[in-house]
Amino acid sequence: MSLQKKLIQKRKKRAFRVKNSQVSRGLMPRLSVFRSLKQVYAQIIDDKSKKTLVSFSSLNLKDKSGDKKEIAKRVGLELGKLASEKSIEKILFDRGRFLYHGRIKALADGAREAGLKF
Repeated sequence: MSLQKKLIQKRKKRAFRVKNSQVSRGLMPRLSVFRSLKQVYAQIIDDKSKKTLVSFSSLNLKDKSGDKKEIAKRVGLELGKLASEKSIEKILFDRGRFLYHGRIKALADGAREAGLKF
């Protein structure tokens, strides 16, 4: 097996482990986060109905000034505001294959500041 295939397998394994480590899966919606090199995306998903309730990304921001961490924090704030409009207050945080560090942590802090609890 090539090195690239091994790395892809490890990445999928880590994402599966993080997603399924959440005990009360299905009882609460989950905040799924994805980051690329330039953007950060977040969505709140209801696993029972398999539908996206709220989504927001850095592409939706009007003012993109600041570094990537500040932008991620603003994405979390805006997502939290949209979630509170739909009366969502308690969620699970699904960071996927990404470490809880940097932009992922900034997004989570922004969501907490907006009133989401996880």
